[in-house]
Amino acid sequence: MARDPYQILGIPKTASQEDIQKAYRKIAKKAHPDLHPGDKAAEDRFKEINVANDLLSDPARRKRFDAGEIDATGTEKPQNRRFYRDYAGGKAGARYDGRSDFAGAEDMEDLFGDIFGNRARRPGGAGARGRAGGAGSARGGDLSYSLEVSFLDAANGANRTVRMPDGRSLQIRVPAGVRDRQMLRLKGQGDPGYNGGETGDAFVEIHVRPHAVFERKDSDIHIVLPISLGEAILGGRVQVPTVEGAVAMGVPKGANTGTVLRLKGKGLPVAGGERGDQYVRLQVVLPKTVDAKLAAFIAGWADDNAYDPRADLMKGAEE
Repeated sequence: MARDPYQILGIPKTASQEDIQKAYRKIAKKAHPDLHPGDKAAEDRFKEINVANDLLSDPARRKRFDAGEIDATGTEKPQNRRFYRDYAGGKAGARYDGRSDFAGAEDMEDLFGDIFGNRARRPGGAGARGRAGGAGSARGGDLSYSLEVSFLDAANGANRTVRMPDGRSLQIRVPAGVRDRQMLRLKGQGDPGYNGGETGDAFVEIHVRPHAVFERKDSDIHIVLPISLGEAILGGRVQVPTVEGAVAMGVPKGANTGTVLRLKGKGLPVAGGERGDQYVRLQVVLPKTVDAKLAAFIAGWADDNAYDPRADLMKGAEE
């Protein structure tokens, strides 16, 4: 028998959806099979954690579990129904009465449909086979998995193979622009249904690794671009990295550290085929070695062009 999902995640039944996600991420990270290669118990534990999270993170399924309508695996529970004996001798108009010890064929079909959770019936009472299968059928359980991808794969899209908790390998397409913690649904890739019931789904939560150069803000990309002293003073064209590769960008004369330039359409894909922008913050970098010629030039220049770059800072500190 499956354990209580609240106990698995270590949370009370009053936990909020945010509490559920925090608890799941904390224990799933420690229990991930990649950290315990060859450990079957750890793999089973990870599957148990994902099944619990899948049930409780879905408000509708959580409500049904709390009401006792489904068990900890998401499988329908037989509901307590009154049998025909409870109606024997009942008043006229009841499903059964004292004139017969047995129900008619149509009533028996309804009765067993109720017992086994089959609510979908064909028009006219001719049968009881809907999208979830026949009487006694149940939908298959959903599977969950966490997939870590690089920043550039998340930005541009990629094909990946994931090994699900049940041992199967699935080929999935990571869509361009996918966000960290975004959940992908693979319809019909979960556990098979029982007795013709609908197959469950597979859910893959994407974890995007941070990048050393690029930072995402909504659909835009932000970077810090070092430029030389000469490029800052004289301007010119420089190479700038983007998620799609390097592009040329013009630096205006007199550019300073903190100047922000925009590369339109060089961000991440958004709805409608558009893309966000890339924002480039300039950072003036002096040469690693200041030679005598440069030092002499700056000394002569500073004598005739003295200025205080900290004037505004000091004034602001006094206000």
